[in-house]
Amino acid sequence: MGAGKRGLITAAVTLVCAVTALAAPGTAFAAPTPTPTPTATPGSTPDSTSTPLPDKDLEAVREKLDDLYHDAAVATDAYNAAEEKAETQSAQIVALAKKIVEGKEKLDRLKDRAGAAARAQYRSGGLPDEAQLMLSDDPQQFLDGAGRVLQGQRGTKALIGEMTRTQQDLEQYARDASAQWQKLEENRKAKAKAQKRIEKQIAEAEKLESQLEKEEKERLAELERQAALKAQTAWLGSGVLDDISGNASAQGQKAVKYATDQMGKPYEWGAEGPTSYDCSGLTSQAWASAGSAIPRTSQQQWQQLKHVAVKDMRPGDLIIYFGDASHVAMYIGDGAIVHAPRPGRTVTVAGAGSMPILGVVRPDA
Repeated sequence: MGAGKRGLITAAVTLVCAVTALAAPGTAFAAPTPTPTPTATPGSTPDSTSTPLPDKDLEAVREKLDDLYHDAAVATDAYNAAEEKAETQSAQIVALAKKIVEGKEKLDRLKDRAGAAARAQYRSGGLPDEAQLMLSDDPQQFLDGAGRVLQGQRGTKALIGEMTRTQQDLEQYARDASAQWQKLEENRKAKAKAQKRIEKQIAEAEKLESQLEKEEKERLAELERQAALKAQTAWLGSGVLDDISGNASAQGQKAVKYATDQMGKPYEWGAEGPTSYDCSGLTSQAWASAGSAIPRTSQQQWQQLKHVAVKDMRPGDLIIYFGDASHVAMYIGDGAIVHAPRPGRTVTVAGAGSMPILGVVRPDA
């Protein structure tokens, strides 16, 4: 990674470290010690007449929010997968419809040829070519006619065979189109089901957050920062960065640039840019900009892309998170990632170890 890009990332981390708490002091992307949360003094006036929640209850709220947004992420992956399948099936149906039209046109042409042959036979008196040949007294005419009869027989047989095959193809195309329509309907139902689940989980999370007072929201944000800091510190404490020294490929550099250029844009489930993204929408579009088409969802990226060891990862590689591969981020070097976190957040830089890592995949060779 060039000095200019490293400077950009460092500046970005500085701006967001108060939110992401990337690392422990003395290590890459060090974060300052969290500022102690002010406590209310006796006689002070809180934001409302209700008693502020104790930290243990706020921690329970944080864990509940994590669960809700995690479930929303899983449903988002299901939605994106169903949408991608629906797009593929729609394209297949269009292709089959085109084949059916072409097949019908071909069948019409073959029928015209068959009709022309029948009309020619009628004009010749209605006698088959074989009968007319037997009535000929000219030996040369007999021999020439015999050749034409054989050619005619072969031509008629070929015409009938071609008409039969074309009719069979049309029937198969119709069956395939019907099957694709059925699959398309099933995927539409799956997509609608996933959408309802996403909206439900996000609505529950927003409702839960809306019930907090301003001071409680600030303390909740502090708990989130502390949790991220603790996870990142433990990850860095394992010495993982001591083994990571890979340089980005040319494609990886382009993908990193695209992803970091999107910083500040909002998370939106199902979005692939250019104004908003979900987690896999960001990574798939980043690699598309680098010239590599990769799967749309984080689960598909985990299943289909090449796996590499954490110690071998390099900028541009994708880190897959959680046991169900429900989140993905792009590694940008120095122990950091860029990702679209969740609803209500924006594309940002965070510590690579701030969430449970499932593994690393590499989109390029």
